[in-house]
Amino acid sequence: MKKNISKHQIDSILRVDHAGETAAAKIYDGQLAILKNTPVGPTIQHMKDQEQEHLDTFNDLLVENDTRPTALLPFWNVMGYGLGVASAIMGEKAAMACTIAVEEVIGEHYAKQADSLDEKHKKLKSTLMKFRDDELDHLETGVEHDGENAPGFDVMKAIVQLGCRTAIKISEKI
Repeated sequence: MKKNISKHQIDSILRVDHAGETAAAKIYDGQLAILKNTPVGPTIQHMKDQEQEHLDTFNDLLVENDTRPTALLPFWNVMGYGLGVASAIMGEKAAMACTIAVEEVIGEHYAKQADSLDEKHKKLKSTLMKFRDDELDHLETGVEHDGENAPGFDVMKAIVQLGCRTAIKISEKI
């Protein structure tokens, strides 16, 4: 079956992914503000550096495709940073629980987007798959750092994932 992807659909993909990478970088900034000088600090910095690479890529893709970013970018900046600080204040395991929750949703999101693309968008599909792999590596890092054993993990995961899915739906449109 031949897929026919419109400019509107590409704009939506780029807009939501740019918003997500902006929020992800801010989550890690918030976590680093609290946990930078702890044993998990270098790990968080590494994940933040990867998110910054993703964000830089989407900044370039927005310009190349003449796509406007989401109007809610300032809101996602504040929310991302706040989530990062809040999770880090609860401790290293909670910060890693946050990573697990976010990256699980984002990994699924990138895979779904990549699957929707046609041959004409091979390069974007490849970018999305690489970033999906990076996000899933972050999820594994969260598991390796005992994030699933954070107090209230199931509740935190449910709340964070609901927030992520809501942010995705909103940023696809606005």
